[in-house]
Amino acid sequence: MDDEDEARRGRTRYTLTDAELGHAWGTCVEVEGLFGETGRETYELFGWVPEGAEGPEVGGWIGRGVWFVPEDGALDAWLLEDAESLGPYPGTEALVLTGRGNHLAPPEEHHGTVLLHDGRRRLGSCRGFARALPPGRPDLPIVLRGLAPGEELRRALEAATRPTLDLGEAALEVRDDRGEPFDELLLWVTVSGRRPSALGADLIDLELEGKLAAPVPEAARPLWERRLAGVPRTTGTWADLDTRQRWAWLDHVRRRPRAHTDVDLAPSRRAHELDGRLVTDVPGLYLALGEAVNGPDGYLGADPHSLADCLGGGFGHSGPATLLWRDSAVARDHLSAVLSPDGAPYDLFRCVLDVLAERRMRVTLA
Repeated sequence: MDDEDEARRGRTRYTLTDAELGHAWGTCVEVEGLFGETGRETYELFGWVPEGAEGPEVGGWIGRGVWFVPEDGALDAWLLEDAESLGPYPGTEALVLTGRGNHLAPPEEHHGTVLLHDGRRRLGSCRGFARALPPGRPDLPIVLRGLAPGEELRRALEAATRPTLDLGEAALEVRDDRGEPFDELLLWVTVSGRRPSALGADLIDLELEGKLAAPVPEAARPLWERRLAGVPRTTGTWADLDTRQRWAWLDHVRRRPRAHTDVDLAPSRRAHELDGRLVTDVPGLYLALGEAVNGPDGYLGADPHSLADCLGGGFGHSGPATLLWRDSAVARDHLSAVLSPDGAPYDLFRCVLDVLAERRMRVTLA
C-alpha cells in the first residue's frame, strides 16, 4: 500500500446536503442508525402446502425474494424482497413469512390460492394470506458524529426558536476510504438534538429523527464494511458471498454514483473475457458480466431489460465487440431453468445470449 492509500484509509466522509437546493449541511466521519430492519412486513400463509416433501427450510433463508402469484389472476404477481421463513405459526397450518415490501405490495389480506416461488423453484402454495402486525419498533435516531456544519446549517441552528429544526428532504452522500463516491441515501429528517462532539473542537454530534427512503438492511452491514475500504482492484471479490449477499452487492454496484454518466463510457478495447466459474446464480451472472466489460465493480444491468439498456451505450459497450465466456457450462447448468415472476419457466442463459447478440456482442462459449 503506498503512502497516498495509507493516508486515505479511515477518511470515509459523509456529506449531508439539502436535496432540493443542493447546498451542504455539513460533513462528518461517523454515522449511527443507517442499518436496521425497518420496512419489513410479516405475512401468515394459511393452508400452506410446501412443494415436495420438505419445502423451504423452517426458520431459514428462502431466497433474495419470494414471488406471490394469485392463481385466479385477481392480483398481479408481486415480490416480497429479502424474504425469510419463520416457520409454522404455533398450533396452525399457516407458514409465517417476513420480508421487505414494496410499492406493489398486496392488500392486507387475500382469499384464494396463491403460488409461491423464488425465481429458481416453486416453494409451495397457500389458500390465502393476511398481513400480521408485529410489535411496533420505534425508528432509531440517525446521529452524525463529528459533524462540521456548513454555513447554511450553522445559521439555521443559530436562528432556530424551537428545539427541533425541520431539514425536510436531505441526501446523505457517502464516500469510501479512497474518497470515491460510494452511495447516496435520501432522508426526510428533523434535527432533534445537538451537542459538542468529542471528535474535535468546533465539531458537533447532530441527532436526526425521521426516516430513510430506503433503509440499509442489517444484512448489508458486512458488505458496507468491506466495500468502504474502496473499489476492488481485482474482479471476483464477491465470489465467497451467498446468493442473498450477491444480490446486495449487485444492488450497491447498480446504485453506486459514477462520474460523467451522461457520456459514453465505452472502453478502447473491444475484446472481453468472462470468468464463468462464479456464475452459479442470477446475481453472479450480472456481476460477472459487469466486471467482464467494465472491470472490478463494473455494472452492466441486473436483468435482461437493463442489460439491453446498458449494452445500448454509456455503460462500457457501444458495439461491436467480442466476449469469450469461459466455463460457460456452469451458467448453462444453473440458469437454463428459472422462473419468471408469474411462475413460467424460461431459459435465462439463452435469453442473455440473445440480448448480447442483439447488441452486437459476439460471444464465444468455452
